[in-house]
Amino acid sequence: MNRGIRGATTVKQNDEQEILKETVLLLEEIVNRNDVKPDDICSVWITMTHDLDVTFPARAIRALDGWDLVPLMCSVEIPVQGSLPRCIRLMVQVNTEKSQKEIKHVYLNEAQRLRPDLSASSSS
Repeated sequence: MNRGIRGATTVKQNDEQEILKETVLLLEEIVNRNDVKPDDICSVWITMTHDLDVTFPARAIRALDGWDLVPLMCSVEIPVQGSLPRCIRLMVQVNTEKSQKEIKHVYLNEAQRLRPDLSASSSS
């Protein structure tokens, strides 16, 4: 079956290297906590808030060993007033036998405020 794994993180500034680094850290946490590998992944949808515009975060994922064939798509997050700034979000769609309750979503840095109910096990 197919399941979605959510994740989000933030960066301190609109900096190419920080965006790429935090994207990889977020993806690695999602993969490690859910024990998945690139072959299990159907696709990764990546969004960033409008205040991040110096690079495509998919570049960081595509450069990882074994990730060159995973379909990746970047988009801009809906610009809602008062929303969390400088935020990168991932929706990783995986083939898995795990139930919804077994999926571990990951919220890092300031993004822990987005889902405090899921962030208790996402300390970083």
